[in-house]
Amino acid sequence: MFCVMEMDVMYASIAVSCLVLALTYWGYGFLNWVWLRPKKLEKCLREQGFSGNPYRLFLGDQKDSGVMIRDALSRPIGLADDVKQRVIPHVLKTMKNYGKNSFMWVGRIPRVHITEPELIRDVLTKYYRFHKNHHALDPITKYLLAGIGSLEGEPWAKRRRILNSAFHFEKLKLMLPAFYLSALDMVNRWEKVISTEGSATVDVHHDLETLTGDVISRTLFGSSYEENREIFELMKELVVLTIQVIQSVYIPGWRFLPTKRNKRMKKIDKDVRVLLTDIIDKKMKTANEGKNKSENFLEIILESNLNEIQENKSNSTVIGIDEIIGECKLFYFAGQDTTSTLLTWTMILLSRYPEWQALAREEVLQVFGDSKPDYDGINRLKTTTMILYEVLRLYPPVVELTKVAHEDTKLGELSLPAGVQVMLPIILLHHDPEIWGDDVNEFKPERFSQGVLKATKSQGSFLPFSLGPRMCIGQNFAMLEAKMALALILPRFSFELSPSYVHAPYTLITMQPQHGAHVILHKL
Repeated sequence: MFCVMEMDVMYASIAVSCLVLALTYWGYGFLNWVWLRPKKLEKCLREQGFSGNPYRLFLGDQKDSGVMIRDALSRPIGLADDVKQRVIPHVLKTMKNYGKNSFMWVGRIPRVHITEPELIRDVLTKYYRFHKNHHALDPITKYLLAGIGSLEGEPWAKRRRILNSAFHFEKLKLMLPAFYLSALDMVNRWEKVISTEGSATVDVHHDLETLTGDVISRTLFGSSYEENREIFELMKELVVLTIQVIQSVYIPGWRFLPTKRNKRMKKIDKDVRVLLTDIIDKKMKTANEGKNKSENFLEIILESNLNEIQENKSNSTVIGIDEIIGECKLFYFAGQDTTSTLLTWTMILLSRYPEWQALAREEVLQVFGDSKPDYDGINRLKTTTMILYEVLRLYPPVVELTKVAHEDTKLGELSLPAGVQVMLPIILLHHDPEIWGDDVNEFKPERFSQGVLKATKSQGSFLPFSLGPRMCIGQNFAMLEAKMALALILPRFSFELSPSYVHAPYTLITMQPQHGAHVILHKL
């Protein structure tokens, strides 16, 4: 009996010891996660000559940044005011206090500001060392931030190889009829609106979103915007919810809690998946039967995927249904937003600078006359291209890029420890007087009269579509679509800003006009 009691005491003692060890291990892990690791990173950065606020437990600078951003967005700015002050006030304040070599705290993670063009080029070309922002790729945000943009290493390289065929210029030529029909539908609607009075006030941002959505539907699936309106509306709501997640403090496990936002994001993802799966299943069936002619992106991707399998005699490179859905969602979101915002800011700036509007119109009429715009003619629109580049400089779709050092990395003279974020402030580069001159805030498309390289002092100074191997795969698609739209708009309308227009750029993934873009259209 005593032996049994002794054994029970011994087992109880072992259990208590194991529990104490487990709690100690867990406690140290939590302490390291919430305090020791951030302080170690902070010390390393300060030794590299970076300055910033001291680490504050868990929240870092996010609360203060949120207050500044909300305050900036609470009031519009003048047309000639500094756009940067409205879209990145927290970054500007940090740099004012600590200089260009500064960092901010995104929760527990320090985010270093990299402003030298040469270093930015290194970050973007050494993509194997600098990965996507881990916080942005929290599983709850992958409902939106899916597709090739979320991949790294060999999986990214395989996916890029398959997708490249869809964006080859020969394939883009096949998309021109879709660009034309979508733009024609929009200008026809505008003509009906102003047919009686000769002019009308239109929120062009809304209509340009519909235009680019229609283009995405036609080029992705071979169907119209109206047929896929539900997908676009759901994806737009998902963008808003994803931004809220990205801007909030990351808490491990939070995505599993049944909060109102989490439940809504999961519901949207489920609904979108059902809608896309139905479309994809039909396309895959015709692809396997060899009935399709690869007339849209989904068919081209499926064909490229089959070719990849046959060439490698392996299923290792197959894009499954989940991966295809991810690419479709990314194409819906990125393809629509980037081009619609580019066209919106172009119409706003051409409204402010009628002399450039007239020059672009003259060029379009000279190249096409009464003919339907074609691929070769669109590539001869030099003035229009200069205008679009200058719009992208002043109003880049994405104002900043954030990467994470995947490993301890040498960047120039800097030694960045693994886990540190690096922020590449695109909008600061595009508005830097040392790069562009004292007239940096002026709309001067002639900067690009001899191309991008001659306009900048460095390859890392103009990056509306990023740089390096991971440069936006759809940039040629976006530029071609924008030029087609302008080729149909300019000969039919002149336009000016409405008195009701409110200048309020803000970032919702891409930089958009917060209160729309009200323009007075005059029929020509």
